[in-house]
Amino acid sequence: QKELLKYKQEARNLQGIKVRKRDALQQRLIQQDASVLQLKQELLRANMDKEELHNQNVDLQRKVEERNRLLAEYKKELGQKDWHLQQRQTKLDEMLRQLSEASYQQVDLERELEHKEALLAHCMKREAEE
Repeated sequence: QKELLKYKQEARNLQGIKVRKRDALQQRLIQQDASVLQLKQELLRANMDKEELHNQNVDLQRKVEERNRLLAEYKKELGQKDWHLQQRQTKLDEMLRQLSEASYQQVDLERELEHKEALLAHCMKREAEE
């Protein structure tokens, strides 16, 4: 009977150990489930953030392409305006050159006129004296 009590006690001890281990395993399982759930939530948030970043990236790329297109148009317009400006500058330079030439010719003609007027005055003075 002592031996039976000893085995019963041992069986109870083993049962207690078994229950404690089962409880500990259940507790670990609950913790692991909570961790898995938390990881799933974090993964979902990360995927949502990734999707949002992807959408923002697509939007930014579209904006960059639009700005690049506008920049190309502005550069083209600027090139055309620069070309027109160069053409006008060339015409202006030519007109200034012609004006300068005309000015020199005017000075020469004025000198010649003064000389002829002096000659005429001299001739008229001589004629009057004669």
